[in-house]
Amino acid sequence: MLKSFAAGIQASTQKSSTVTVAAPTGGWNARDALGAMDPLDAVTLQNWWPGTNSVLLRKGYTNHATGLPGQVETLMVYNTSSSKMFAISTGKIYDVTTAGAVGAAVVNGLSNSRWQYTNITTSGGSYLVAVNGVDNARIFDGTTWHTEGSGAPYNWSGISSNACNNILLFKTRLWVVENNSLRVSYGPVNSIGGVFQHLDMQGVMQKGGYIVAAMDWTLDAGYGMDDYIAFISSKGEVAVWQLTDPSTVAGITLIGVYQLGTPIGKRCFLKYGGDLLIITQDGVVPMSGALQSSRLDPRVSITNKIQFAMSAAISSYSSNFGWQLLYFPKENQLYLNVPVREGSQQEQYVQNNITQSWCNFTGWDANCWEILNDDPYFGGNTVVGKAWDSTSDNGTNINAFGLQSFQSYGTATQKQCRMIRYHFLTTGTPSTYGNVNVDYDLADNTAQLSASPLTAGLWGTGVWGTAVWGSGFVPSAEWQNASYIGYTFAPVLKAATIGAELQWVASDLVFEVGGVL
Repeated sequence: MLKSFAAGIQASTQKSSTVTVAAPTGGWNARDALGAMDPLDAVTLQNWWPGTNSVLLRKGYTNHATGLPGQVETLMVYNTSSSKMFAISTGKIYDVTTAGAVGAAVVNGLSNSRWQYTNITTSGGSYLVAVNGVDNARIFDGTTWHTEGSGAPYNWSGISSNACNNILLFKTRLWVVENNSLRVSYGPVNSIGGVFQHLDMQGVMQKGGYIVAAMDWTLDAGYGMDDYIAFISSKGEVAVWQLTDPSTVAGITLIGVYQLGTPIGKRCFLKYGGDLLIITQDGVVPMSGALQSSRLDPRVSITNKIQFAMSAAISSYSSNFGWQLLYFPKENQLYLNVPVREGSQQEQYVQNNITQSWCNFTGWDANCWEILNDDPYFGGNTVVGKAWDSTSDNGTNINAFGLQSFQSYGTATQKQCRMIRYHFLTTGTPSTYGNVNVDYDLADNTAQLSASPLTAGLWGTGVWGTAVWGSGFVPSAEWQNASYIGYTFAPVLKAATIGAELQWVASDLVFEVGGVL
């Protein structure tokens, strides 16, 4: 972590000392006081991904599907041996499985583009079933889109599908959430249609409101007898049920009703291993811990380390459409989509699920997310983007800014930072700007200090110890002048790259030590 130089300043004849600090793999800290952060934390970590042994410039995106008529507000994946992906834009459904310009819409005339969906396999085949609370449900059979009510087996009775705004497959039954109601309904076993029966929770939810979402929760990371179905209300109450056959008294048991924070958005939950993650006013909370003490102990929230930023975002943007969680297993990344401004400015709060470190992605204006063939896709303005797929943002720079935590580096006396050196691994010639900020100054002063472009040398012509060699990741470290005086210092690093990968490994700082005053 830090090379102590306290011993070096004991000798009055020594004028300068060097300290090395590893890159901020501890991630973004938006909780602790500026003077109490761990040296491996960062006050700001924008488009820098905190890996396990270095901090990486995030990868970019490419346009996967183009030519959509407006904002893409829903992505749906039909999961079979040959999966398909659909995008909904301006009330039309498009097949966006194949990269390139989209063709004609496969469904037209929808009232809105904000749909929830599930997949179900029955003896009749595999289906995607989607609802939006206004139109009749739409059902895809692998070839054709059908409208609920258009004939067997697509007819529902006992409920109006156009009054259903959320949907879940649980223990071979479709469960649907009705508009502004504490009643949920469920269909027959292994069926996409038929007679729906009801589970009314007016006598269960003490605070009233309406059901926002139905969620399946398991304790063993699988699907079995210990699975529970949970319903969260607009007041943050969660009713957890255990059932085998909800149509019989003996087949359904209320486990309990618990209080969480108010859920944020219709897409407020994510099945995450054997647990559930729920976006609430208290942050993103796991069901297993939240039902015990989420409102009493904020540390239950997985967003605890960025809680001040999370609280500010919820306070300002909670009513905006676009809140969603996505897990990207290949890179161990958990995305929380934050809609700063609907349709034009979105961010992602991103967690490394190995280290639980956080960072903040900007530049991906995503309304919605999905995983297709293990890769993440997002719906944007007239496009579907493929994320983490490039060394540019669709041909433009990836811009990153990192401000590491402030440290006194061994002594509370005043000192001057004379030089700084960043240790990089890179595959190209990124533009980087570095400096230090002093005494808790959060301003962006990095333009005052620039690093030379990194260029690869040829064997036999480069100077040993200074040249950058070969292809792939190569190391680079160059001293740069600095001239700041203060008591605490924080390394700052900005990058603007296109076509190159970059890893920030560590920083060296050279100090001249003065007095206490």
